[in-house]
Amino acid sequence: MTEQQRRPTLMDVAHAAGVSRALVSIVMRGAPGAAEATRRKVLDAARELGYRPDSRARLLRSSRTRLLGLSFSSSQPFHTEIVDAAYAAAAARGYEIVLSAVADGRPETRAIEALLDFGSEALILIAPTLSSEALAGYAGQVPVVSLLRDDVDGRVDAVSSDNDAGIRLAVDHLTGLGHRRIVHVDGGTAVAAEERRAAFRTGMIRHGLEPVIVPGGPTEEDGLSAGRLLKADVPSAVIAFNDRSALGVMESLRGSGLNVPADVSVLGYDDSQFARLSYVQLSSISQDAPLLAAAAVDRAVDRIEGSQTPVHVVRTPHLVVRRTTAPPRSL
Repeated sequence: MTEQQRRPTLMDVAHAAGVSRALVSIVMRGAPGAAEATRRKVLDAARELGYRPDSRARLLRSSRTRLLGLSFSSSQPFHTEIVDAAYAAAAARGYEIVLSAVADGRPETRAIEALLDFGSEALILIAPTLSSEALAGYAGQVPVVSLLRDDVDGRVDAVSSDNDAGIRLAVDHLTGLGHRRIVHVDGGTAVAAEERRAAFRTGMIRHGLEPVIVPGGPTEEDGLSAGRLLKADVPSAVIAFNDRSALGVMESLRGSGLNVPADVSVLGYDDSQFARLSYVQLSSISQDAPLLAAAAVDRAVDRIEGSQTPVHVVRTPHLVVRRTTAPPRSL
């Protein structure tokens, strides 16, 4: 017997309560037309049977799905934090989230097409890598919100964090501790990597310091590789593209016999769950995943419900100081 066959139906509830199926439907929809005693009898019967309304049937009967499609990278922990927060934000607006992951062997276009096949009324794409033209093409079908990336076509909404402000906070924090030999391990071709590289150059020059950038990327392996490049001329502080990269840098430094932060301070970006682990305690720039998720959901719902003009929303990050940054040893 299948799950669908085992699932109690409206007719099962009607038989148990001794009323008509139509009356059970009225009660379940919360519509007027049933006496209070009948309503209680129907609800008691439904509870005893374990009846749950079939949301799929409801959606088929309606021209609305109230679904927000959300694509994310399965390899990025910060994306999953945004996903978690998006559920609550969507529920507060009366919508549900449907997910589609971008993964090895599953390109972003396939993830987006799956969301459209589900009947998503709007798309929220976390760090999309498609061209602006491709994103605009999807925006011609449903509202599209680009999350964490703002260099998109004017037909696409965007919600992002101010990368310039975030890197400025990082540079100011480390220079304020007395660091002068600061290196940025960049994000390679990842979304926002170029903005953070440019912000690092600007921030260092503003302090009269030489901006040194080491090729990196968004993963721990990228951080490990970058850490090996630092051995020839060890800096006093490192600003990594994100927390995952920072963890790789830290592992590489420790493998070389260096102590964090006594020998080298390390600062991450995202303030992800990894940064907050008790045995890591990584200083990091927080992008406030719940606020970003709420802003993206609000934009998607506002567009669905009548807002005609795409908007770019930029949120300001903040610094979270933990145990991996300290004054340089020479001070």
